[in-house]
Amino acid sequence: MQTILTGVRANEEPTIGNFLGAYKSMVNLAHEHAADSNINMFVPDLHSFTTPIDHSKLYAQVIKGIKYYIAAGLDIDNPNIHIYRQSHVPAHSELAWILDCFTPFGEASRMTQFKEKSEEHSNAVTVGLFNYPILMAADILLYDAKYVPLGEDQFQHLELARNIGIRMNNKFNEELFTIPAPEEEQVKFMHLEKGLRIRSLVDPTKKMSKSSDNAKSKISLNDNPAEAAKKIMSATTDSEGIIRFDMINQPGISNLLTIEALLNDRDIQDVIADWAGQTSYGDLKKKVAQTVESFLTEFQEKVAAVTDEQIEAVLQKGEEYANRVANAKLAQIQRAVGVRK
Repeated sequence: MQTILTGVRANEEPTIGNFLGAYKSMVNLAHEHAADSNINMFVPDLHSFTTPIDHSKLYAQVIKGIKYYIAAGLDIDNPNIHIYRQSHVPAHSELAWILDCFTPFGEASRMTQFKEKSEEHSNAVTVGLFNYPILMAADILLYDAKYVPLGEDQFQHLELARNIGIRMNNKFNEELFTIPAPEEEQVKFMHLEKGLRIRSLVDPTKKMSKSSDNAKSKISLNDNPAEAAKKIMSATTDSEGIIRFDMINQPGISNLLTIEALLNDRDIQDVIADWAGQTSYGDLKKKVAQTVESFLTEFQEKVAAVTDEQIEAVLQKGEEYANRVANAKLAQIQRAVGVRK
């Protein structure tokens, strides 16, 4: 069976943007493909401290992230769905070292994410921050993943994984790795629609970021529902005076329409049609605020209903599977590079 693989970092509280773009979309893909594909939904906890974090909270954040998947509707009883922690599968780290030795420094240096995060964390730039795209390549190549649902900002890293896999296949004249599908095919597989990205409530020209220090700019999944509704009511809009979907000239209004559509599982065009030409921004904000408050109330109840026993069972099953598959692949690579017979 083909493998579909994705991971969501657990070092910060996710926003509704993360829920819609990662958790919910991956659960939908799992429902669509779990009958004939392995669905690997791993927690990249080793990636979580490539930039400074509170390490005392990481373990709890990892467990909560898994609960979010389950609350989002993931069928954890399906034998083809596998949830595991990166740190509990040692083959990830060992393969990353091997891949390091087949990755030219210049190629790794071109990663845009490293340049951007280096500026953001200029006093704490580590080798791990530079190296994590190669660990990401190991995460993917270990399981022969063809499809890797991820954000647009990660496509450069996916291309790096493709390059490394192709290079090693060619060097050893053996199909060591399945090469992930290229970007265009990935986008088609994920049913991505350009423009449907949740924006900051303070500056809607930027995406909603879970790492933002401004609490008013984001709605986190653990926000008090009533307080989250107030954030919607104070969201930045514009002075146009008419409701239109126009991400260039009216990004704030367009963002509210997007949130309303996605949280209600409605086509964005239908929601746009409902509000087209209306002039009361207040009415739109009230409707979206009610939608957000209802969503968070229901979602947080579902999260609270997930037990620690469920999480333990899910991880035991998932990590047994992941270690079995990853160790077999690692042994194949070790034989190719000459450290194992």
